[in-house]
Amino acid sequence: MGCYDCCVRCIGAVPYPSLVATLLCYAGMALFCGCGHEALAQTAVLVETYFARNPQDYEVMASFIKYFQFVIYGLASFFFLFGILLLAEGFYTTSAVKQTFGEFRSTHCGRCLSLTFIIVTYILAFIWLVVFAFSAIPVFFLFNMEQTCHNINILAETTPSINQHGWICMDARQYGLLPWNAMPGKACGMTLASICKTSEFYVTYDLYIAAFAGAGVTLLALFVYLFATTYNYAVLRFLGRKGVR
Repeated sequence: MGCYDCCVRCIGAVPYPSLVATLLCYAGMALFCGCGHEALAQTAVLVETYFARNPQDYEVMASFIKYFQFVIYGLASFFFLFGILLLAEGFYTTSAVKQTFGEFRSTHCGRCLSLTFIIVTYILAFIWLVVFAFSAIPVFFLFNMEQTCHNINILAETTPSINQHGWICMDARQYGLLPWNAMPGKACGMTLASICKTSEFYVTYDLYIAAFAGAGVTLLALFVYLFATTYNYAVLRFLGRKGVR
């Protein structure tokens, strides 16, 4: 076998769907973990500065943010190792499918291992779907806050009286960021509009959008991997029933 034939055979054995899924997974987790970590830190600054006067009011939120930042570290490590395993398993299943009629022989243990990875990835995809949904909550909160500030600015330009737009508020307690007895717990009128003009607000908003996009990319990567591996496993099962081991 010449060098060209060896290169063609190696390139043909590359699991391109699994490779693309792995790259998407790493890119998505980098966005989610990096931007999510910084967004949580910026959220603590915003709430402490504008929505709560008593440190005890945001003590629970601060503890949650600190805990979730450690969870992010664990997620980054887990998905890095899991992505390597998924890619290696993709190489195995692709080679098994393409070389079943040659010298390569897929074993029963190998097929069971592939099935195990498929089940684990299905469970992980379902869990990550929930994470993806929850990551939309802060984006929704900050989007509503930006739209409220926009309405306040419009009213401020059209009505000279501050009382006309002083009743428009954004209450952090409604979103579970603070307890109901927290004071003030909300920002109203031009105070709210001034918050929306700060760099902290826009940085936090952009970071949460990036984290939300990263969660979506990671979910897409899991689905791509599931489709590719499930197809390869189904082919192995079909060939096994035909007597090709």
